[in-house]
Amino acid sequence: MENQVIADEKTTAVITAIVESHVTSRSELIPILKAVMDELGFISPEAIKQLSSRMQIPCSEIQSVATFYRMLSTQPRGKHVIQFCESAPCHVVGGRQILEALKKALDIEPGETTPDNRWTFLTTSCLGVCGIGPVMLVDTDLYGNLEPEQIPHILSRYD
Repeated sequence: MENQVIADEKTTAVITAIVESHVTSRSELIPILKAVMDELGFISPEAIKQLSSRMQIPCSEIQSVATFYRMLSTQPRGKHVIQFCESAPCHVVGGRQILEALKKALDIEPGETTPDNRWTFLTTSCLGVCGIGPVMLVDTDLYGNLEPEQIPHILSRYD
């Protein structure tokens, strides 16, 4: 119970600081949710409740926005987030092999986080750089023209 109280206190402090630094209108909801993600790592039910109360926006609306955008998450994510493009252009130039190499290197499936919370592995429909496919994004680092044998070396760059 003590850990929950500490977590709720941290959430309250983070939400207070973020809300005070933004105009609290519906038009600012996405930037506010992004800031919560950056500070807490995910958007918890407690954060949604507190934002609802402070911004006078229903919890259901905040939940809808938080679950609609891929950049936001209502589940904890790993220290590093991999987004792998599974669009047709990436697929036809070797995307399937890269997907398999990532699954093997991480020992998880897309949508999962490693047990040590080091990696979260997501797929996406497009990263917008079809000309250099197959591609993946690790945090904010873009990797293109990937070959399966590159995957272990790329992942080793991240602590």
